[in-house]
Amino acid sequence: MTTVTKPKLATDADRAIGSRIAALRAAQGLSQTTLGHAIGVSFQQVQKYEKGRNRVGASRLQMIADQLKVPVETFFADKTSVDAGAASVQTYFDDPEIMDLIVAFRSISDQTTRSGVLSIVKAAAALRNARTEA
Repeated sequence: MTTVTKPKLATDADRAIGSRIAALRAAQGLSQTTLGHAIGVSFQQVQKYEKGRNRVGASRLQMIADQLKVPVETFFADKTSVDAGAASVQTYFDDPEIMDLIVAFRSISDQTTRSGVLSIVKAAAALRNARTEA
């Protein structure tokens, strides 16, 4: 009697990793086609990775991390590990305004302008924090 084995099904972890890939790719302004070419797969395969339909192998995940210039650990950020009230990485990925801010910021090529924008954002955050503490 032969046993029929099911193909390995994608898990919640595969979907979480895929969503992080999608968020980082979009934040860097890369298309699925561009990322696919860089790692040697089609854009359809990148879509499958991002939607969690297909698992990403370890070596492919390392290639993706290298292309996105992030440590591979970024894809395994634990949603429950929140240090002293700081938000987890996934929290940032899930907020469309934060992702819009990242995409817009990355589109600024002039370093002086980037520094100025960053200073404005930091000043606005400091002002907001000062108001809530008062």
